[in-house]
Amino acid sequence: MALIGAGVGIIFRIPQIMPDILAVESFSGSGFFIRICFYFMAFILIGGGVRKLWYRFFRA
Repeated sequence: MALIGAGVGIIFRIPQIMPDILAVESFSGSGFFIRICFYFMAFILIGGGVRKLWYRFFRA
């Protein structure tokens, strides 16, 4: 459940922190790539949490 919560938390936090990240001059040109990486990390966390729950409760 913690992995799923962390992934959902990242998804809701991305729109709030992206302006701060893009304010850094060296990251201003790669905003799209940074956003894709954050969403990818969130979906990996959610997928890992779902996988753990699936194997814990639904596998014999």
